[in-house]
Amino acid sequence: MTTQDFRAVSYPVRLFSGQGALNSLRAEVARHGAKRAFIVCGRSVSRKTPLIDSMRERLGDAFAGVYDEMEKDSPLAPVLAARDAARAAGADLVIAVGGGSVIQATRVVVILLAEKGDVHQLCTQYPEGRPAQSVRLMAPKLPIINVCTTATSAMNRAGSGVKDPHADHRLEFFDPKVRPVALYWDAQALATAPASLALSSSASVYWRSVMNLGVLAMNPLVEGDRLQAYRLAARALPRVSDPEDTLARIEMCAAAFLHNRDQDDGGTMVARLWVSRVVYAFATALFNRYPHVSQGEANTALTPHVMRAMGYRNLPEICRIAETLGVWQSGMSEADAPARAADHLGQYFARMGMASRLRDLQVPEEGLAQIVEDSMKNFNADPKREFLEHKDELLEVIGKCW
Repeated sequence: MTTQDFRAVSYPVRLFSGQGALNSLRAEVARHGAKRAFIVCGRSVSRKTPLIDSMRERLGDAFAGVYDEMEKDSPLAPVLAARDAARAAGADLVIAVGGGSVIQATRVVVILLAEKGDVHQLCTQYPEGRPAQSVRLMAPKLPIINVCTTATSAMNRAGSGVKDPHADHRLEFFDPKVRPVALYWDAQALATAPASLALSSSASVYWRSVMNLGVLAMNPLVEGDRLQAYRLAARALPRVSDPEDTLARIEMCAAAFLHNRDQDDGGTMVARLWVSRVVYAFATALFNRYPHVSQGEANTALTPHVMRAMGYRNLPEICRIAETLGVWQSGMSEADAPARAADHLGQYFARMGMASRLRDLQVPEEGLAQIVEDSMKNFNADPKREFLEHKDELLEVIGKCW
């Protein structure tokens, strides 16, 4: 079904893709009137590849410095350190170089450069027994340029999560003013990602592409975004482990970008399916609590089992997913669709060499209850806090994932 009633909003962003895409970086910085461009990245890309040095050369006298200690899953301590380094450097534009962790962290760096007050008061609040409350962040923000080294749906968004070891959930921030002014899918930059990282991040993009198909009524813009994102992700995932196949990595970036665009075109950030909501919440809790687990690995280990257990809640939508995957068609029993989709996805992920159960990721069985508890505070998955009423079922489901 296609709906004719919708609202779409476009945000200004320039996109540069392909061989030598970063050659335009200096001009793009100047276009925003910036003279002190500050880079935020991780140690590996800075110290084990020539990428940051080549960007420094391209920026010339507009280069203000680099903070290269950002870590996986955006911990709060390096975010604060990057903020202080950017402030000391007099940054008037910030460049994120990396995948989802660095890009999300950089948004929070820019928020904390501008906003006053305690960081724990600037993030989404969870008052007891009430819906989550997103904090309005009104101060003007520095422009951001994102240089992707892996495909990530974080590339063009306004929300970010930060890991705080002293909190029972990720600190969540939202500010549309931190959407990037420019994106780069430079072939050299994308080739710096190791095969394992490229596969894991791309598995997350593929996962979301599949979950986004489970909507019965999409407006024509969202339908185009989602069908093309799925086609691109399915085509590219088997090839992204090859660093020489930069086209596959760019195609995966395009799929992730379409996830962002379908939200702007009227789609929802997480498909309104219990399967996708629960997987998203569980996966976020897992990689927040177990640093060795990536979001992509968590998604592939969780999805088939959650699909079997909770697909009944949205049978028409799961039928649509299964039909697109080619494992269900009209006339078949709707009740069979979750198992058919689960079997297909489990086999597909296994062929990619991804984990099939949480125990394969060295997640301890005794830690499962805490993962469910952590999942109770995830604004994107559960803004109305419906999970609180279904905790027993979620405990049973995560046990099946182990």
